[in-house]
Amino acid sequence: MLRRVLVGVAVVSLWAVAAHAQPQIKKEPIKPVAASDGAAMFQSYCSACHGKAAMGDGPAAVALKKAPADLTKLNARNGGKFPETKVKRYIEVLDELPSHGSRDMPIWGDLFRSLSPGDQTAATMRVNYLTDYLKSIQQ
Repeated sequence: MLRRVLVGVAVVSLWAVAAHAQPQIKKEPIKPVAASDGAAMFQSYCSACHGKAAMGDGPAAVALKKAPADLTKLNARNGGKFPETKVKRYIEVLDELPSHGSRDMPIWGDLFRSLSPGDQTAATMRVNYLTDYLKSIQQ
């Protein structure tokens, strides 16, 4: 049974309750975006943390324990080759990176499946198109 998870676009809430208030991420329900539009999915689901240009500088980044990755440098960090399988597995949380500790990044595989219950093909298509978009923005 899929659980409903309240995540999606993370928005930084800077609360002025105290002078030293820590920024917090407001979690919202995931909103459907066309599964075939990797760029739109990135802007809707990923840019709050990774930034509009995917450089790890989104508005929610300041509230995270670990800075989000610059996703435009995946090729550079992998010997000039885009790590397609690794990226897909990371989005779906099939591979955890021990050095990252607990992760702030949502479990997109489960969230994508929640958009089309019972339709694994749609969730896989979302991961594929999002990965293709990331591949297309490498510098």
